[in-house]
Amino acid sequence: MLIVRSAVVGPFAMNAWLAACSETGEAVLIDPGAEIPRVLALRQPEGFSVKRILLTHGHVDHASGAAEAREATGAPVAIHPADLPWLEALPRQAAMFGLEEARPLVPDALLADGETVRVGNHAATVIHTPGHCQGSVSFHFPDDGLVFTGDTLFQGSVGRTDLPGGDFDQLAESITRRLFPLGDDVQFLPGHGPGGTIGEERLHNPFVGKGARPGRFV
Repeated sequence: MLIVRSAVVGPFAMNAWLAACSETGEAVLIDPGAEIPRVLALRQPEGFSVKRILLTHGHVDHASGAAEAREATGAPVAIHPADLPWLEALPRQAAMFGLEEARPLVPDALLADGETVRVGNHAATVIHTPGHCQGSVSFHFPDDGLVFTGDTLFQGSVGRTDLPGGDFDQLAESITRRLFPLGDDVQFLPGHGPGGTIGEERLHNPFVGKGARPGRFV
């Protein structure tokens, strides 16, 4: 069984996720952006062992705690190469939003579209979903019916595209061409707010759903 837990952390109320294999005790952290002691507490009471830290993208609310999480667990950090500039700019990002000082982060590995990431007996596929920023990725666990969407897709909304590297048309293509085909019953787990099903968003999302921009994306 894949066990999924979350903690809402930081001033932007970001969802930090733990996904763990109940059979092997192995786990990954997804977007440990802040309040790392609370995020690491998600490992308990089973004492899951974090083997990898995955970043959906490099924005400060998602990535600023990754270095601390790496130091605490020894797990390598991975991100898509297109978002390396965001990691280098973590101190400037923090200053721009008036947050606590953040240090630059050098990842240990780079994620590629279509790559498989194993979590014990479970496997996730990396899906490159640019638009919110150029290095945005989602993590799809096909056998578990789950996809972690970062800031690409939200319940009834989509990620903002007004920051550098953002592009709404690209975001819409990512959602409708890469995420919607995963299947209506797939549960999506976003970077902010509650999750839902792909089918509900395909039908009713006001930005990219069936009723939005008829004939263009769906």
